[in-house]
Amino acid sequence: MKEAVIENIKNEAKTYFSDANGCHAWDHTERVLALCMHIGKKEHANLEVLELSAILHDICKPEEIKLKGTICHATKGAEIAGQILKKYGFPQEKINAVVHCIESHRTRTDKKPSTLEAKILYDSDKIDGIGAIGIGRDFMCASEIGAKLHNKNIDIEKTKPYTEEDTAYREYLVKHRFVKDKVFTTEGKRIANERHKFMEEFFERMNKEVDGEL
Repeated sequence: MKEAVIENIKNEAKTYFSDANGCHAWDHTERVLALCMHIGKKEHANLEVLELSAILHDICKPEEIKLKGTICHATKGAEIAGQILKKYGFPQEKINAVVHCIESHRTRTDKKPSTLEAKILYDSDKIDGIGAIGIGRDFMCASEIGAKLHNKNIDIEKTKPYTEEDTAYREYLVKHRFVKDKVFTTEGKRIANERHKFMEEFFERMNKEVDGEL
């Protein structure tokens, strides 16, 4: 019965991604879910709360992108997630736990993760933005907004998001190189450090290749 309910919730969540862009499509949710389950088992978390939180954490992300950030996908997503879980008869205590995870998973919000499950969702979401997957997502996002391939001499203080200078490398310099220092859990830190090293080596090599080296 539980598996059927989870599958129904997953199918409902997927409907929010019908017109999502490649960077924040449903496959991101699937990867975050896999990371949550992996880290959750290592950290002895409540896996049901984690599973529900991961499935529903980005349901309002496509809307936020479409409205150019005029809504917070974490805040609105948490509210809608609570309504969905209530519809399926989950106890209020569990709904509250999931809502907290979702409303606090975003970096740019006043809500900070205070439970183990919220910290794991936060870690998993951020970890999916780094490493090989993170690099792939950054290049995809740069392509979607019409950014150039690379600029090794970019000045991040003089460039803006959603311009031709908003490259994958700029995203790494502005945000993703700091992720490893912001995750909470022991297992999350281990994964983040490994992925960070890959990104560092990738962009070091790319900077050499644009000059014809290697």
